[in-house]
Amino acid sequence: MKKTSISIIILLIVSTLYAQIDTQHYQKAEAMIASNLTKKYYRSWVTPHWNESQNMLWYLVKTKKGTEYIQVNLKNGKKKPLFSQQRMADLLAVKLGEEMKAYDLPISQLKLDEKSEYLSFKVADSLYLKYHLRSEKLEEGEHPKQEHKRSSLDPTKKTLAIIKDYNLWLKNMESNDSIQITYDGVKEYGYGVRPSWYSVKNIENEKDHDLDLDLNWSPDGKYLLIGKYDRRIARNLYLYKSLPENGHRAEVYEYERPIAGDSLVTTVEYVLLDIASSQLHPLGLKPIPSFLSWGVEWHKKQAKAYFTRFSRGYKSMEIIALDAKAATTKVLYHDQEESYVDPGYHQKVIFEESADFLIFSERDGWNHIYHIAGADQQVNQVTKGEFVVRSIEYVDEKNKKVYFTAGGKEQGIDPYLPLFYVIDLDGKNLKVISPEPAHHDINISPSKEYFIDNYSTVKEPNIALLRKLEDGKIIAQIEEGDISEILAMGWQKPEPFVVKGRDGNTNIYGVIFRPGNFDPNKKYPVIEGTYSGPQTIRAPKTFRRGLLNDDTPLTQLDFVLINIDGMGSAYRSKSFHDFSYKNLGDIGGPDKMAVIKILSEKYPWMDSTSVGIFGHSAGGYDAAHALLAYPEFYKVGVATAGNHDHRSAKAWWPELYMGYPAGPEYEEQSNYTMAKNLKGSLLLVHGDMDQNVNPTASMRLAAELIKANKDFELVLLPGKDHSSAYYDKYLCRKRWDFFVKHLHGTTPPKEYKIK
Repeated sequence: MKKTSISIIILLIVSTLYAQIDTQHYQKAEAMIASNLTKKYYRSWVTPHWNESQNMLWYLVKTKKGTEYIQVNLKNGKKKPLFSQQRMADLLAVKLGEEMKAYDLPISQLKLDEKSEYLSFKVADSLYLKYHLRSEKLEEGEHPKQEHKRSSLDPTKKTLAIIKDYNLWLKNMESNDSIQITYDGVKEYGYGVRPSWYSVKNIENEKDHDLDLDLNWSPDGKYLLIGKYDRRIARNLYLYKSLPENGHRAEVYEYERPIAGDSLVTTVEYVLLDIASSQLHPLGLKPIPSFLSWGVEWHKKQAKAYFTRFSRGYKSMEIIALDAKAATTKVLYHDQEESYVDPGYHQKVIFEESADFLIFSERDGWNHIYHIAGADQQVNQVTKGEFVVRSIEYVDEKNKKVYFTAGGKEQGIDPYLPLFYVIDLDGKNLKVISPEPAHHDINISPSKEYFIDNYSTVKEPNIALLRKLEDGKIIAQIEEGDISEILAMGWQKPEPFVVKGRDGNTNIYGVIFRPGNFDPNKKYPVIEGTYSGPQTIRAPKTFRRGLLNDDTPLTQLDFVLINIDGMGSAYRSKSFHDFSYKNLGDIGGPDKMAVIKILSEKYPWMDSTSVGIFGHSAGGYDAAHALLAYPEFYKVGVATAGNHDHRSAKAWWPELYMGYPAGPEYEEQSNYTMAKNLKGSLLLVHGDMDQNVNPTASMRLAAELIKANKDFELVLLPGKDHSSAYYDKYLCRKRWDFFVKHLHGTTPPKEYKIK
């Protein structure tokens, strides 16, 4: 009896210390993978297609029935079906000779004519049909004309610009005559095309990379701006494809990509073509690294174009105006910062009736709107205060008003939630149009009379409102997200929080995801989902992001999940943002550790002595770095596709946030140089065809860990690129297994297969 009692006591102690995670837990986790949950999130969003001449808009939405097509009266907000879906299904069944379901119609590329008389769409691979809404008849539709892959038709449809063998040709669409404009273009120094960011090619293939067009027509079709790309000194990165499509020989792929600090990079310059004279004009602008050129934009009514260009290291930005008639350029606007002018905050809106424009700047310590006005380009600040402008939605030139979204203006509302505002161009009469304390996404009608406002919080599903733009008056609620089936699964709403960070003064925001079958009397390990890339935030602010993520499934394995946006992340003051400048290795860690400790005191069910972390890309760097920089706090990490040394990453991102040229900070904050610090359990994962973060980053970290005689695990995903690794089922299961094994201290179900 004594032995039996002792055994029972030991079993009770062990079961208290270690959660018993079994196949049922994994099945619940699988049910909450984003691709599964999204099927049960109904009426989640309204993307309007405006047809104001007929006083209506239409949209499609997923419901419990399937996909429904709905039209809305703009005056009163009343809804009705856009067409009879059963009638459509019957007609398609006859046309295609197969059974059709009314709420699962195989139609795409829908377009409604201006008079709302017929709907044109695509079915099958190349069949286009037209459905008459009144007569309910189906007929053959027009097959859209396919433009030449490397061509661009001018807005007036008179002239087609074609890039052939890296030279420019023009084709007259009336006469079909073609003339060659340039003759000196070659592969390494050609006109109008640049390598696609996503393009990788077998080194044995003599053909060039997939190329993107860089041809920019003026609205009247009289002028064409052509990018000329100098690739003569471009350098490659390489991928080793161990799973070739044919045969048994592995293949080597290449892609053109500068890395941080490279002196040899592809550059771009622009030339102007006068269509009437076929004369080509050099603009005299110094060629710059192509990743520093942020596009060309023509004025809608004047023969002017605007270039946005950043300096290497992003400490300055300038807007250059082109006078197309004179073929001359001048600098209109210049912005400069001690750290960087963030292109992620860049937005420029050119006026239609003048040469004025609006632009963003953080020059006063917060991201605000500035009006560049008049012939002397006077800089006038439009918005002011301790808040962050997120987007300019519309400029009403006639009434001199600006409509924009911003976060942090209203007291008591999460500063990361953008509300919708209007302000006079002179900075007076600021008013909130969409005041609900939520994340607002705005879609304004072409007439600027109405807008659709999709808003949600991390806890409450999306509501879509039809509103008047003038004052935000609600005409009707169009949709409200239906999560009844998700709630029935036992899903628990995330909990947003705000606590003080490392300095005891700065507010730090985040979200907690409670475990499935939550028991406040239990003690749960904590897992942080991380991404401290300064261009964004990790903690979700919309319902969709709070629901559909990699955190939610892990809650079903008896973990507390937490997202925290520490100092150095986006959408706060310039000083808050700049904390990460040349300091990416901080990863907001001291804030995050302080937050977890504070919350564990408030919530005793959070075990701050058992903390794991995972992340992808810059988050992969974070996850590994957390174990190396803060080894006494973070015990387990899963790092996928991590850019473990910023000197090996694509040039623009590290040069923006770590500076140019590459200084000692790169070496000091490299995961390679800190490998000897590893104490916890680390899993490295990388796709071997990752063209964004080259897999050598994880391999080199592995080499340093081996050199330091550290235990770790490494998984290479054959044939997977950067984005596909997000959704890889094997990776997902390995992440679950790793945390179950090392945080719960128990054996996970063997080789559980995610279906």
